[in-house]
Amino acid sequence: MTDNTLQLMASVVPATFRVKMARTLRRLAKIQASGHRFFFGAIDAYDDKRAAWTVSDGVPMLNFCTYSYLGLLKHDYIQHQAQKALEHYGTGTHGVRLLGGNLTVHEQLERKIASFFGRDDAITFTSGFMTNLTVVDSMVSKGDYIFCDERNHASIMDGCRISGATTLKFHHNDLKELEEKIASAPATARKLIVVDAVYSMDGDIAPLPALLNIRNRYPNCMLMVDEAHSFGVIGNNAKGIEEHFNCRGQIDILMGTLSKTVPSQGGFIAANADIINYLRYSARGFIFSAAISPVSAAAALAAFEVIEQEGPGRRLRLMRNVSYFLTRLREEGFDIGNTETAIIPILMSTEAKAFEMARYCHEQGVFAMPVGYPAVPKGAERLRMNVTCDHRQSDLDHALQVLIQAREHVRSTI
Repeated sequence: MTDNTLQLMASVVPATFRVKMARTLRRLAKIQASGHRFFFGAIDAYDDKRAAWTVSDGVPMLNFCTYSYLGLLKHDYIQHQAQKALEHYGTGTHGVRLLGGNLTVHEQLERKIASFFGRDDAITFTSGFMTNLTVVDSMVSKGDYIFCDERNHASIMDGCRISGATTLKFHHNDLKELEEKIASAPATARKLIVVDAVYSMDGDIAPLPALLNIRNRYPNCMLMVDEAHSFGVIGNNAKGIEEHFNCRGQIDILMGTLSKTVPSQGGFIAANADIINYLRYSARGFIFSAAISPVSAAAALAAFEVIEQEGPGRRLRLMRNVSYFLTRLREEGFDIGNTETAIIPILMSTEAKAFEMARYCHEQGVFAMPVGYPAVPKGAERLRMNVTCDHRQSDLDHALQVLIQAREHVRSTI
């Protein structure tokens, strides 16, 4: 065979694989044909003078898609520490942490995370998704039971699926159903309750005190909470859901990310020493994944230091913006569900309405993304708007006026 023949053979997708791919590809083609081109749009630059603005294809855009809730992206100190790590360590590591890839900066970061959340120890992973996936899989197995809120992040759902444990979903924040399901499980079985602290598509907060009470009433039961969208957002000192409910140190497995409030990459678990040591030697996503880059680790470490110093003030600005925007949206009759945090859904009921709403916003320079099935149930399609401490009141007022216009446009066209 010639090289050209081999290349042609490699480019042909077998029919069985085309069947699997067909639905997604048809849906993408339909979206693109309608002129809705949102996904994978590239940001060219961040506006240094107006922190809540970006530039995309040369056009200024008011950004409501960022996870930088406390505005730490491009923070001078964080960037300086990352640059120092680059010069000291280089761009990468020599491999996995267990075998030659462990750096001093990794250990410094984990000690800082443990101290920040009042735990014995912490462990870091290469992504938030990998953290949930591998930790759920490591903590339970066949014969065990997981009790999972139906609106948990996909990484938690996938961790439940691969673990082999019996997974029992309960309706969102339905504590009566949760307790009924726990009571139905064998008393001797290991039980893991897993919830998000702040739900990433809805912005509402998990009822942590009640969850702790349920955990405490049943033997062999632990609670794991995903702090991806709560750390930096709730709690007077931006320390998340335990501080918000004044129950520091009571969650068994506290998970968080290094890619949202912390402007880096990775995920972490903070817990007691036994759990962390167990994960270091059993979590496959840790053992068999290369270490976080030293630049990312140093940036994350610096971010925790900044949050300890500046977090309360930045969070106060954030929540003032959140309160103002929520109030104005409700006054204008938008359905924003039960959110009380920086994640604000603009519920639209159909994918067509959500996409057209987003398209209009983009044309008016407001960067807000549509969310559809399977990220949310059919009939619950929405725009998701993330507020940060960098938004000015004039930014929020401008976005509100564009949303009002967009809603009228959608009503007249769909």
